Amino acid sequence: MERKYNNRSRVKADLACILRKSWYHLRLSVRHPARVPIWDAIVLTAASPEQAQLYEWQLNRAKRMGRIADSTITLAVPDPRGQRIGSGAATLHAILELAKHYQQIDLDSQCGSSQAKEPCPSFFDLIAKKHILLLHAGGDSKRVPWANPMGKVFLPLPYLAADDQDGPVPLLFDHILAIASCARQAFENEGGMLTMTGDVLPCFDASTMVLPKDASCIVTVPITLDIASNHGVIVAAKSGISNDTYSINLVENLLQKPCLDELVRHQAILDDGKTLLDTGIIAVRGQAWLNLVKLACSSQSMISELLERKKEMSLYEDLVAAWVPAKHEWLRSRPLGDELVNRLGEQEMFSYCACDLLFLHFGTSSEVLDHLSETGAGLVGRRHLCSIPATHVSDIAASAIILSSKIEPGVSIGEDSLIYDSSISGGIQIGSQSVVVGVNVPAASDMTEKVSFRFMLPDRHCFWEVPLGERTERVIVYCGLHDNPKIPISNGTFCGKPWRKVLDDLGIQDTDLWTSEKTQEKCLWNAKIFPILPYFEMLTLASWLMGLDNQRNETLGSSWKHSQRISLEELHRSINFPHMCLGSSNHQADLASGIVNACLNFGLLGRNLSQLCQEILQKESTGIEVCKGFLSHCPNLQAQNSAILPKSRAYQVHADLLRACGNEEMALEAEQKVWAAVADETASAVKYGFKENLAGSSSWSSIAANPSNTNGCCDESFHHKTVKIELPVRVDFVGGWSDTPPWSLERAGCVLNMAITLEDSLPIGTVIKTEKGTGIFISDDGGNQLSIEDLSSITLPFEISDPFRLVKSALLVTNVIHEKMLQSVGLRIRTWANVPRGSGLGTSSILAAAVVKGLLRITNGDESNENVTRLVLVLEQLMGTGGGWQDQIGGLYAGIKFTASFPGIPLQLQVIPLLASPQLIKELQQRLLVVFTGQVRLAHQVLHKVVTRYLRRDNLLVSSIKRLTELAKIAREALMSCDIDALGDIMLEAWRLHQELDPFCSNEFVDKLFEFCDRYCCGYKLVGAGGGGFALLLAKSAESAEELRRSLTINSDLDVKIYGWKIFLEN
Repeated sequence: MERKYNNRSRVKADLACILRKSWYHLRLSVRHPARVPIWDAIVLTAASPEQAQLYEWQLNRAKRMGRIADSTITLAVPDPRGQRIGSGAATLHAILELAKHYQQIDLDSQCGSSQAKEPCPSFFDLIAKKHILLLHAGGDSKRVPWANPMGKVFLPLPYLAADDQDGPVPLLFDHILAIASCARQAFENEGGMLTMTGDVLPCFDASTMVLPKDASCIVTVPITLDIASNHGVIVAAKSGISNDTYSINLVENLLQKPCLDELVRHQAILDDGKTLLDTGIIAVRGQAWLNLVKLACSSQSMISELLERKKEMSLYEDLVAAWVPAKHEWLRSRPLGDELVNRLGEQEMFSYCACDLLFLHFGTSSEVLDHLSETGAGLVGRRHLCSIPATHVSDIAASAIILSSKIEPGVSIGEDSLIYDSSISGGIQIGSQSVVVGVNVPAASDMTEKVSFRFMLPDRHCFWEVPLGERTERVIVYCGLHDNPKIPISNGTFCGKPWRKVLDDLGIQDTDLWTSEKTQEKCLWNAKIFPILPYFEMLTLASWLMGLDNQRNETLGSSWKHSQRISLEELHRSINFPHMCLGSSNHQADLASGIVNACLNFGLLGRNLSQLCQEILQKESTGIEVCKGFLSHCPNLQAQNSAILPKSRAYQVHADLLRACGNEEMALEAEQKVWAAVADETASAVKYGFKENLAGSSSWSSIAANPSNTNGCCDESFHHKTVKIELPVRVDFVGGWSDTPPWSLERAGCVLNMAITLEDSLPIGTVIKTEKGTGIFISDDGGNQLSIEDLSSITLPFEISDPFRLVKSALLVTNVIHEKMLQSVGLRIRTWANVPRGSGLGTSSILAAAVVKGLLRITNGDESNENVTRLVLVLEQLMGTGGGWQDQIGGLYAGIKFTASFPGIPLQLQVIPLLASPQLIKELQQRLLVVFTGQVRLAHQVLHKVVTRYLRRDNLLVSSIKRLTELAKIAREALMSCDIDALGDIMLEAWRLHQELDPFCSNEFVDKLFEFCDRYCCGYKLVGAGGGGFALLLAKSAESAEELRRSLTINSDLDVKIYGWKIFLEN
C-alpha cells in the first residue's frame, strides 16, 4: 500500500490535477444534472440556530454562484438547544430533520398548512432512496479562532482562484463540494449518505471511488505512525480487493490516537511501516443506510436522553463502532451503545483506502497558512477581487494573499500574510505570516482627530473583528498564530508569549481575566481579555496587550480594567450573524462596483461585467441603481476606435448592463448589434473588400467596375465549361473553438486536425457548369431545386430554412453574380454531402469551400486554399452560422496538419502539414475508430452560447480555450513522436474542456457510449462542436480496436455505425 508519489513536487501537480478535474465535474453536474448525478440534499450541522442561519446564507450563496444545483435541497441543522451532543448524535439529528423537511414538503404540496411532526414509516423508504451529502461544520473552531464567526468550513481557500478572476473567492466549502460531487457516482442508483468533516480537504480522485453495497465504508489513507498517533486509525483485514490506486478491505477494529504498542498489538502496521488514517469520510449505502435512516427517524428520545445527561455521542468512536463487531462490547458500555449495536450491528464496515489521497487538515491557523504557502502555493490566487494601491504609496509583499479586500495607500503587508474581507486604511502595518479577517479600519476621512493614528500587527498574529448580537458595536479580537486557546495558562500562550509573562508585563492579575469561580480551567478560550470600546481605543489597547506599547502604562491598564470585556467563549455565543452577512454582501458589492467602474473608465473591458454586476445586485437597497449608473458609459465605449475596442465587445457590455438593470427587451436589441458587429469584424479581418455592399450601402455596379473587388475574377464569358470539386471531411483532435471569431480575431488559435475519406470516397463535392441562357439553377442531393432568373434577388439576409443559402452566400462572397459573363451565360450548380446530417465533420464549411473553389475556378478567380479559407470564414458569418477556419482548412489541405492563426488585418493563417511516417499512419488507422453516434446536432446552437460567453469575457471559458491551444501544440509533438497514447490523454482532456465550454455538447447516449468504450480506449471525444454526430475512439492497441469494433457491432443498446476511413494524403 505504498503511496504512488513520494516526490513533493509531484504531489503539488496531483493536487492541481485533482482539483481541476473535481471542479470541472462539479460545474458540469450543476449545469447539466440530467447527465451527471447530483446530491438530492446537502446538509450542514451547526453549533447553534444563529450559526445555522449563517450557514443557510452561505448555502444560498453557493446556489447563486453555481456551486449547488437548484434542485438540491440544502439544510443547516443546529444542535438541539444549542447544546453539544457529539458528531454521532448530530448525524442522527440531521437525518431526522431532513426527513421532517421532506415530510413538510409533502404536506405543503397537499394542504399547505400542516406542521410536520415525527416522520412516519412511509417516509423511511423515501429518504433511504435519496443521496445525501452531510458536512459536520458545527463546533467552536478553537484552534482557528478567526474562522469561528464564519465557520471553519467557510474559510477562504483561493486554490484555482485565478481561473475565474471575477468570480467569488473560493472557500474550503467550495472545494469540498467539488471533491464530493465526484463521489456521488459511487452510490449509483442505490440511496445513501456521504459524511465529511468541515475542516479537512481530502484531495483524491473520487470519480473512481467504489463502495460495497448494503454496507458502510470509511475512506482511509496510508500515513506515518507519528501522524497517526494523534488521529483515528483503522485496522483492516489483510485480504480484500485492490489495484494501483485503491483497496477495499473489511474493517476489523478502530483505534483512537493509538500508541506504538497498540498499533503493534492490533496488527495495524502495514508492510511499508505505515498505518491507515481515518479521513473522516464515511459512506453508508443500501441496507446499512436504510437501517441508519430508521434509527435516526426514531432518535428523538435518544437525543433527549443525551441532553438531559449532558453526554455526547461521537460519530467516529461510537456510531461507526456499531458496524465493527470487535467494538461491540466496548460500545455497549457507552451512552445508548446497546441501541446502536442492536439497530445497526447487522451490517459491516469496509475500508476504502485511497492510496494517493492528499489529506489537507485545516485544524490550526498555522496549518491554514502552510497550505497556502507550501502545499498548494502554486494554485493560490494571491490577489482576488481586491483594490490595492500603487507600489510607490504602499509596501505589500508579493507573497501576501489579499482577497475581497480594499487596501488604502500607506499600508504595509508582510510576506505570506492573509487579508480577507477587510478594508484597511493608511497607517496600518501588518507583519509577515499574519491573518487579518473581517477588519474594517476607518479611512482617514472618518478619523477626525485620529488622522495620524498608526497601528502595527506583529509577525505571526491573527486579527479579526466580530459584530456583537443585539448591539451596534464590533469587537476587535487578536491572538498569536500558534496560540492554542484550549491550553491552560500554565503551558499556554497569548500573542506568542507565555501567559505568566503576559500578566507580569501588563501588571494584571488572573482575577482580571477569569472572574468566575465556575471557570473550570483557565485558558485563552475563556479569558475576558478583549475590551468593547470605541474603535481606536480598542486598537490602542490591542497594541498594549500585544506588548507593543509601554506595558506599564497605568492609563492604558486602567482603561482596560474598567472596560467591558469579552472572552472567545462568550463571543462564540454573541455573534450578530445577520449583521455579519449583510456587511459582507455590501462589502463585496462595493468592491465589484469599483472594479466595474475602473474597467469602464480606464480599461479595455477585459473583465466579466455580467458576473460582477450579479455581485453588485446583492446590495439590495442600491445595487440596481449602481448598475443603471454604469449605462451612461456605453455611448462612449461604442464611439471608441474599433481597433482599440471591438464593437462586438462594446455592444455585449451594453447588453449585459441592460440585463443587470432588468431591461430584457433592450438587452435583446443590443445583442442583435453584437452579432452584426462580429460578422463585420470578421469581414474586415479577411480584407473582404465589398462588405459595405452586402449591407446594401452602395450599388453593385461600382463593385463590378472595380477589379480590386472581384477577388481575381475576369470579365470573359465561358461556354460549356464544367468544374468538379470533391473534398474529404475533417476530424479534429484538439484546438477547436480557438479558430472561431471573435476569438480568432483577437487571440491566437491553434488546431490539429486531419482530412479523411469515408468508405473509400471523397464525400463532399459540387459540379458547376456553364450553359446557354441566363440565370442560375441550383440543386442538391436532397432533391431540392431552385431556378434564379433575377440575380439581384440574391440579397441578405437569408432565411434559416432556405436550403440554398450556402450557395447564395458563396455567390455573394465570390462576387460571381456580378460577372459580365452571367449577362449571357447561365450556371448550373449541383452539390452533395454523403455524410449524415449533423455529423460534426465540418460538412457545411467544407461544402462551402467546395462551392467557393468551384465558382472561382470557373471564373478564373483566385482559388488558392488560403483565399478560399478566408472567403468561407466570411460566408459563414453571412449565413448566421458563425464558425471558424478549421473546417475548411481540414477539407482543403490534405493529411494531418497543425494550423495556427494570428489576429490582425488581414487575419494570418499558417498551415503546417505534418510529415506522417508510414508507421504513424498505420497505427492511427488501426487504432482509431470513426463512429457515427446517430445523434443529430446543430453546431450553431452550441456556437451561439460559447461565443456569447467569450464576448462576456467569461474567465473559465477563456482559460479553457487557452488550454485547448496549448494541447494542440502538445498533440502535434506527440504525433510527430508517434506517441499515440499521449494523443489519447490529450483527446480526453480536450473532451472535458469542450464540456466545460458547453455541458450540452454531450448527452446521455454519448456518455453511455464513452463509458462502454472506456475499457478499450486511451482517448475519445466527439468531433467538432459536439452535441452528437461522429465520435473518435482511440483504442489502447490494434487488438483493443478490433475487440471494440466487435463489441459495438453486437451491442443492441448502442445503435452506432462504424465507418471505414483513411487519411486523405493527396490534393
